Amino acid sequence: MKRILIGLAFAATSTGCAISTQQEVQMGTEYAQQINSQLPIVKDPEVARYINVLGDSIAKLADDRSLDWQFFVVNSPEVNAFAVPGGYIYVNRGLIERTQRMDQLAGVLGHEIGHVIRRHSVQQMEKAQGANVGVTLACVLTSVCNNQATAAAINVGGSALFAKFSRDDEAEADEEGVKNVVRAGIDPRGIPEMFQILLNERESSPSSVSSWFATHPLEEDRIRASQANIAKINPAILNGLTKDSQSFQAFKQRVRSLPAAPAATRANR
Repeated sequence: MKRILIGLAFAATSTGCAISTQQEVQMGTEYAQQINSQLPIVKDPEVARYINVLGDSIAKLADDRSLDWQFFVVNSPEVNAFAVPGGYIYVNRGLIERTQRMDQLAGVLGHEIGHVIRRHSVQQMEKAQGANVGVTLACVLTSVCNNQATAAAINVGGSALFAKFSRDDEAEADEEGVKNVVRAGIDPRGIPEMFQILLNERESSPSSVSSWFATHPLEEDRIRASQANIAKINPAILNGLTKDSQSFQAFKQRVRSLPAAPAATRANR
């Protein structure tokens, strides 16, 4: 993990201030390959098919760069999701199990897709020049690389490549998330509902959602902001959007039936 991150940092530095879409895809592909070799990615064909069908239905209408979007379910009880530049989106099993309807999971995907569209990770890389890249990586990797690979990607990787995003980035991704799911014909009200589910769980069982809150700053103001964005949509349009489906409920049940997450993913929680 350390080797690939340092390689990506060097590539970002060597390009100067601007990283092209081609470079973004190349770096993202290399990083995703490393993630997939170290994280317990769910291989079940039905689970993989559904998350990619749902993700593609949102992403293909949200971005005009013809990225090869790929979506993965990580077999981890941790509640989290994260995006890698170039169109790679990861959702933890623990998050899926807490959703109640399709629009709530779609909202999470729409949000992570928003990070890729807004190129938030790429902007971080563009801002990290010269020695600063090494300092940034050293800070992130010092504790990460001493833990399980899963902890590295889930707890620190979060929704960013090297570190958690700023509140402004999260707000932008929330705004994009609303737009993204609406374009796909999905009700955006699942976004603030999912936020509320996680906030409620933080009150009752904070350790179970600690990874999410470590990488996704979330308070009541984000719920209000999402609701304000949704309020701008014509009610006639909003009420005609899809909230749930039998295929989603079948997908969720299949995720629940999977063997327990490997012991390694439970370490360092």
